[in-house]
Amino acid sequence: MAARLLFFVTEDWYFRSHRLALGRAALAAGFEVTLATRVSSYQQEFESEGFRVVPLRLKRGGLGPLDELRSMIELWKILRRERPDLLHNVALKPVLYGSLAGRMAGVPAIVNAVTGMGFLFSSDHSLARRIRPALWFALKLLLRRERIEVIVQNNDDRALIGQIAKEERIHLIRGSGVDVDHYRPLPEPPVTAGSPFTIALVARMLEDKGIRELVEAVEILRRQGEPVRTILAGPLDPENRAGLAARTVQGWQESGLVEWWGAVDDVREVWRQAHLAVLPSYREGLPKSLLEAAACSRAMIAADVPGCREIVIDGQTGRLVPARSCQPLARAIAELRDDSALRARMALAARKLTVGALSQAAVNRQTLELYRRLSPGER
Repeated sequence: MAARLLFFVTEDWYFRSHRLALGRAALAAGFEVTLATRVSSYQQEFESEGFRVVPLRLKRGGLGPLDELRSMIELWKILRRERPDLLHNVALKPVLYGSLAGRMAGVPAIVNAVTGMGFLFSSDHSLARRIRPALWFALKLLLRRERIEVIVQNNDDRALIGQIAKEERIHLIRGSGVDVDHYRPLPEPPVTAGSPFTIALVARMLEDKGIRELVEAVEILRRQGEPVRTILAGPLDPENRAGLAARTVQGWQESGLVEWWGAVDDVREVWRQAHLAVLPSYREGLPKSLLEAAACSRAMIAADVPGCREIVIDGQTGRLVPARSCQPLARAIAELRDDSALRARMALAARKLTVGALSQAAVNRQTLELYRRLSPGER
């Protein structure tokens, strides 16, 4: 009888962008795969591939006690009904809710993917400061329980989670991986009068992605008479407490500082037009947007923070700058704009890095090995 695997992810679009390849690999390996998620557009697509989809009403940004209790009860009922052999929770809220509901429902084994510490750990917002101690305490209680394994994406998060979880149950698996056959090296576009040097940031439009700092750096370069074309590619995220307002992003576009493309179906089109990837984020797990840029042979600039420094190796694959800074970011952009030979060396090294441990195939293989060790007959 096939082992039953259930993914708990807050949004179906996130599963599609970050875990669909893993789900397909699990199906191919003989698992029965169910997805519990809030459904927006992709239920029929997932079901056509062989996944069972169970709709959830959970909201990522919700913090109201009654709504959260209802969500917990709903998840517990689903787990009692579906009776998975293995529950894979992805991101911080599912880790919390899934670990608790999974234990209450008697799920034999739980895998928690900590994909980054999110708004509550990266923000200085008063709400984040108030909730952080309670969240840390809850994680400590849950992650030390038997039958609970933790996947982290970078060494910084491994050290952090190591303070509250048992070392032998922490597994370093680097992100979602990148399909290095789909994202292949792209030649840099020529720099001409009609086609200026172009930088791009691919991410949801969130404060903690460092987008304001990037816009200020672009303003600095403009004031110095050294403008660059800047592409922001990614949707708004009004449910996220760090989400930028539409009028803010539209205002930057109207002022000529950026081109906002919104959500992009095929991000390779961004890298066909851009010379340089930029992500001055405050904290990451391992940013998929930089993995894709690196696989397409683009040099990168990122903040020197957990997650980003796993792929942006200063002086080799790109430049690291201090987080929440504008002047150093502007200088790094100018440096790489003016040194095409350095960009080329970094681009080559970035591509080489993705082909190894950061490839989608490697990440899926490591995760399936963990699944098999936890499946019935192996425990």
